[in-house]
Amino acid sequence: MKKLEIIFEKILWNSRFLVLIAVVSSLLGSLVLFIVGTMDILKMARMAFDYYLGRSDHDIHDFIVTDIILAIDIYLVSVVLLIFGAGAYRLFISPIDESEGSSISHPFNIQTFDELKDKIVRVVILAVIIEFFRAVVDIQFSTPLDAIYLALSVLALAASVYLMNINHDKRRIEKGDSGSSSQ
Repeated sequence: MKKLEIIFEKILWNSRFLVLIAVVSSLLGSLVLFIVGTMDILKMARMAFDYYLGRSDHDIHDFIVTDIILAIDIYLVSVVLLIFGAGAYRLFISPIDESEGSSISHPFNIQTFDELKDKIVRVVILAVIIEFFRAVVDIQFSTPLDAIYLALSVLALAASVYLMNINHDKRRIEKGDSGSSSQ
């Protein structure tokens, strides 16, 4: 019976390597999104260049801001995947030697699930705010009530960021870290 227990525990311990599927997939997804975001920015730069040289009839002012904001949103999702992949690797497989040896605070230096969740949530909230900003750029007000709804939405976003920062500062104080952390 003891031998069976040892075998089972070895299988359980080695099952942590299943996380590598998620790590590799999230890193691959992050790479793809970085490429997509970069290609979108390069496309916008080319379109602006063509517009100002008179080689294009499309008025870039109609779409350039929203398209660049979309590219930034893509970058933020890519960062979420990167942080998730590195954090899952560090928590389940092994500490990352390069980041462990570094004296700087880095998003890859994740010690707990709470830290991983906090870092991901902060970036996701930023992505939601960016997406909201993109939607606001295109908004057309048909009634004064629409403007009030927009103002209330902005107020709700500002309140959520404020509350998130209060919670972050409280956690940092509880840990005894008085310096600012890199997100």
